[in-house]
Amino acid sequence: MRLHTIIASTRPGRAGPSIAKWFHEFAKQDGKFDAQLIDLADFKLPLYDEPHHPMRRQYAQDHTKAWSASVTEADALVFVLPEYNFSPPPSFMNALDYLFWEWQYKPVGFVSYGGISGGVRAAQAARLQASTLKMSGPCAYTGRDMYETHKGLHLTNMDFNAVVEDLQKAMDKDGVPFATQNRFLARLAPMQHDIVTK
Repeated sequence: MRLHTIIASTRPGRAGPSIAKWFHEFAKQDGKFDAQLIDLADFKLPLYDEPHHPMRRQYAQDHTKAWSASVTEADALVFVLPEYNFSPPPSFMNALDYLFWEWQYKPVGFVSYGGISGGVRAAQAARLQASTLKMSGPCAYTGRDMYETHKGLHLTNMDFNAVVEDLQKAMDKDGVPFATQNRFLARLAPMQHDIVTK
């Protein structure tokens, strides 16, 4: 099964690539997927500019044809998306609007981040949009879910710090601004309190 993990944020300085790569590595390690990491920014989709309704699949723009081909290749999709004003980023909504048949009945999931809720409101809104396009079984794994899932792990401080260091290196490599890194890493403090054994 070909699984596409799609980085949905396209803005400069985004944290999305680091989080998407983290999830993508888990998918590869599972061994059940032909895992592909897809960056929505690479397609350079402007605000929807096709003259025909996407149901007709009569695409006039090269960027639409490339985006359609990428989604068609996937058997399942995971969108990695931030929360902007209680919603998914406009780049995500715009990317969905470009296509119609390509989304139909494909399994979809979401990895969300941002804000005190870990992006849960963005994921909930994205699920509604995905179900409208008949994507199947939309589920979301939010930053808050990560907190609840890892409460019982009982890692050592050394283990936890190693995870944080890996995340920080990945964000440095991707050019995530220092202030954004600090805000993201600060959200891990409550998790550390609950899962680290003394």
